[in-house]
Amino acid sequence: MSSLSLSQRLSEYGKLMRIDKPIGILLLLWPTLWALWVAAEGRPALLLLVIFTLGTVLMRSAGCVINDYADKDFDGHVERTRNRPLAARRVSPREALLLAAGLSLLSLLLILPLNGLTIALSVPALFLAGSYPFTKRFLAIPQAYLGIAFGFGIPMGFAAVTGAVPVEAWVMLLANVFWAVAYDTEYAMVDRPDDLKIGIKTSAITFGRFEVTAIMICYAVTLALLAWVGLRTGAGVFFLAGLAGAAGLMAYHYTLIRERDRPRCFKAFLHNNWVGATIFAGWAADYLFRAPV
Repeated sequence: MSSLSLSQRLSEYGKLMRIDKPIGILLLLWPTLWALWVAAEGRPALLLLVIFTLGTVLMRSAGCVINDYADKDFDGHVERTRNRPLAARRVSPREALLLAAGLSLLSLLLILPLNGLTIALSVPALFLAGSYPFTKRFLAIPQAYLGIAFGFGIPMGFAAVTGAVPVEAWVMLLANVFWAVAYDTEYAMVDRPDDLKIGIKTSAITFGRFEVTAIMICYAVTLALLAWVGLRTGAGVFFLAGLAGAAGLMAYHYTLIRERDRPRCFKAFLHNNWVGATIFAGWAADYLFRAPV
């Protein structure tokens, strides 16, 4: 590790933070944007967009570092992860912890201009991000915990805009939990043979031969919960068109995962970026073209 040049070390830190794999950032960002648009009725302040976007990048990066620290003794036994910087011993555990702490501190500094409720909500958000990697040791469906961690930008977004967290925010967070279980089960299907060997718990293992059915049920519940939020907040045809588009994408995912082919399951996981984007596009268009009250 000491033989690495500064540029090489920074490159390894970037890989540890998964900067080269932005899918996690996007899966965090879309629900946050849903919340900001609904809370601000389609007109979120530019400052909030900047703060929450940068915060998403920082917290996802910190979460990846903590995840690799937690899995440093497992990743070397998994085909897809054996070359990660910590598993390959190109970055030390101490460096990883310092990097995670630095990213978390930057996240905290970023939200200091916001109201007290948003700052208070950042405490459980940080705890969720930091503790999720360890839940794979004992939770049968750690993906549900991931959904809470990945969706906590939703109540924070409402708090930042309105100073409160209404029931719609919590229902939207619940929708994100079901969405995360769906897409991360697709991800877990890729690693299932390795996870069985090393004793990691995942939803793909827990659901067993019903994992494809469980994914499609979770997708359906996601859409139903978001439809409730949309209709309760006055959304109309553009929003519903976005949900219909997302449903079509989810149906396409079924064609990818039904044979349990590992590369196609991974493709379905990555494709969830477009699910989040389609839902956001429908919501944004609905507010853009909504008739003034």
